[in-house]
Amino acid sequence: MIRFKNVLLKLSGEVLAGDNKFGFDFEAVRRICKEIRDVYEAGIKLSIVIGGGNIIRGKVIEKLGIERSQADNMGMLGTVINALCLQDVLEQMNVPTRVQTAIDMRAMAEPYIRRRALRHLEKDRIVIFAAGTGSPYFSTDTAAALRASEIKVDCMVKATKVDGIYDKDPKVDKDAILFHELTYQEALAKRLEVMDIAAFSLCMDNKIPVAVINILKEGNLTGFLVRGEKTGSIVSEESNHAKN
Repeated sequence: MIRFKNVLLKLSGEVLAGDNKFGFDFEAVRRICKEIRDVYEAGIKLSIVIGGGNIIRGKVIEKLGIERSQADNMGMLGTVINALCLQDVLEQMNVPTRVQTAIDMRAMAEPYIRRRALRHLEKDRIVIFAAGTGSPYFSTDTAAALRASEIKVDCMVKATKVDGIYDKDPKVDKDAILFHELTYQEALAKRLEVMDIAAFSLCMDNKIPVAVINILKEGNLTGFLVRGEKTGSIVSEESNHAKN
């Protein structure tokens, strides 16, 4: 049962590294791309915002002495590398894609133009948005919320290494509770870390449901988007207060 017809997938850069701490695990990349292909072939319009944490994190290298704006610029370039990687693997699977960057680099990708992105989606292409918002001090979560608002998606799926939204850190507390469904207000009241506040506020203001799933578990993405399974967590205006 397909719940959403137009979806923005926010992929953290770390998932492209698989079990590694840095770089690419191409077995993991190909498996993720196969699931993306399955979602695409099910008829769902799909756009992607990719992070760069497997290559470089602006906040991390800032602590090593790099000025924050410069560090964030370096991080944005890392997302472009990841976007080009995803594009190549997807197109090897016969999935048409376009990469659009918030920073102009026409030799390797299109500049981000909203109407052009919408046209690509109308022509059944996957659009991969890279370079964040194009400005320092904004996370790729915020970039994803911004693009999701601009192209008016039905849902934003945050694909990470965690199983969903918990009431506490499951790595520290084995009794942590996984919330399958929450309202925006419940997530704020419980101070749950769905994403950064700027990104969450954008989604809430534009009434975009936010799902959090573990993309490293095979079948999670297609299970949630194509088969309508209760995989991970979803935050929206209304919920059934379902817990694991």
